[in-house]
Amino acid sequence: MLQELENIKEKYRQLTLSLSDPALISDPQKIKRIAKERVDLEPLVKRYEDYQKVLKDIEESQEILEDPNSESELKKLAETELEELQQKKGEIEEELKILLLPKDPNDEKDVFLEIRAGAGGDEASLFAQDLFRMYSRFVEKKRWKIEVMNTSYSPIGGFKEIIVNIRGDKVYSLLKYESGVHRVQRVPQTETSGRIHTSTVTVAVLPEADEIDVKLDPKDLKIEAFGASGPGGQNVNRNYTAIRVTHEASGFVVNCQDEKSQHRNKEKALRILRSRLLDSAQREQDAQIAQDRKSQVGTGERSEKIRTYNFPQSRVTDHRLNLTLHKLESILDGGLEEVIDGLILHSQERQIETRANST
Repeated sequence: MLQELENIKEKYRQLTLSLSDPALISDPQKIKRIAKERVDLEPLVKRYEDYQKVLKDIEESQEILEDPNSESELKKLAETELEELQQKKGEIEEELKILLLPKDPNDEKDVFLEIRAGAGGDEASLFAQDLFRMYSRFVEKKRWKIEVMNTSYSPIGGFKEIIVNIRGDKVYSLLKYESGVHRVQRVPQTETSGRIHTSTVTVAVLPEADEIDVKLDPKDLKIEAFGASGPGGQNVNRNYTAIRVTHEASGFVVNCQDEKSQHRNKEKALRILRSRLLDSAQREQDAQIAQDRKSQVGTGERSEKIRTYNFPQSRVTDHRLNLTLHKLESILDGGLEEVIDGLILHSQERQIETRANST
């Protein structure tokens, strides 16, 4: 690990020197790339420098303890300091292990969050609406921005499907663990006998693709206009402003109808399509490279049950962590921090374990 840290420190030094090179003035894109790479390395380099200082202090304390001419009071002080320094050394080593983990290139990206009713009919669509509210409140707490891209309502007012775009600081890094099947256990509003029903909702979190990430060939696209509809299925727009984009090469179909103009709906549909194609390509790549799927927090598959929301017992269970919290109301009000922090820590621990086993 120390040699790797030395290499990174040297790379950081070279990047710093590069930024002062007059030859770069005419290439702002290269300056931007180098500056970003340097900023990304800075926390690791600074923490490594702290580690080096601790190692030096430990060495000095040990020298005092081993010196037969050292006074007893000085030795006692050195002994106390050494104990504290050893503890600090261990803490920094754990931090460095995390900082050395490979960065997910999508962590900085904005996302498309897709929520779809699964098994359970109308009750599933009502819970899809609850999950949308949960994520909306979480977005509000993080001071991110949310934009509805497309909605499809159930007859009783819940969501068959809702797709939103979420923009902010490192959105994907926090929401990427939400992909999967969310299960709800509760007594539906329409249930007269008081029986508990189980319904499911599927959540997909896709990093938003830039145009440079995914190039769309117009020849692969089939674009159709149709009349938009609203809650209950009634026609709310007699003009053909809704857009359906079919990517014939992959079979992906995206509908957008929430905007009043074809142009805006088409623009939104193409943004969603790019992100689905990027997500699909990355999943294929992951399947080829990953030797051990167990090293990940779940598989990220849409069919995987990740969480259960049990209303009678007011509990939420995340099955990947075996974590149960009796905070249903708080979590559905956007209080996802404890669960997400646990998932991030669990993922880091698995990656550190995998890294250690491969060295």
